[in-house]
Amino acid sequence: MPVPFREKYHSCLSCGIPLNSRRKRYCSTKCRQTLATYLNRRTGLLVALNTWHATFYFTDYVIVMDILPYGSQSIYSFILPRTPGQKPVDDYCEMSKWLGTAWWNERHRTKKRYKASTYILNKAKRTDAPLNTVIPERLYVPAVKETDLKVLSLSKPELVSDSLSFKIKRAYRQQAKKHHPDLGGDAKRFRNLQLAYEKLIQWSKNPTFVSLSGFPDKWHYDRYTNRWTRPRPMKCLYS
Repeated sequence: MPVPFREKYHSCLSCGIPLNSRRKRYCSTKCRQTLATYLNRRTGLLVALNTWHATFYFTDYVIVMDILPYGSQSIYSFILPRTPGQKPVDDYCEMSKWLGTAWWNERHRTKKRYKASTYILNKAKRTDAPLNTVIPERLYVPAVKETDLKVLSLSKPELVSDSLSFKIKRAYRQQAKKHHPDLGGDAKRFRNLQLAYEKLIQWSKNPTFVSLSGFPDKWHYDRYTNRWTRPRPMKCLYS
């Protein structure tokens, strides 16, 4: 099975063009939204194939859509060569149109939806890859601002601790020694430190988390929502 193009984290997750920053994941918001729009306009085929979960990704040479039909233990991979100079979204639209047309032609010929779906699935490469390659793990991310963590030089993994309050207070004391105005520090930076400390201490008393699912390097389709979702942030660490 092709390796997702997203292993090159300095390339756009929607169109694959090189990015000038490793922190960026898309060349633009519009590019990301365009792929999401076209993916979500073409979920009819996935519904017809009784898809439970699916993923979409691409390499320099191919686009790949992996499908897990409901009740199946096998993954069906549709692989199409990339057209030189063409964006993955355009190649996906061509693949979706071709598969959709083939499904409807078989549906009209046999008068049976299940036979049309079987016909299409037989055109895919069937694999026994682990189901977690298309069924994402659910992750729980602390509902705190990255900027507050940065001010105190804390990381999200440190927020999962039985001694959380102690860690926050220790981090605050260490930073206060550097930035307190009485010790030659910057007053504005110290105020930001104080605000971040108060927010994190308050959060530690009643921690809340944001539930996320998806893959860091692939677009994911879920039958329950009948929508594609973009790759989740790389910094989601908690399962």
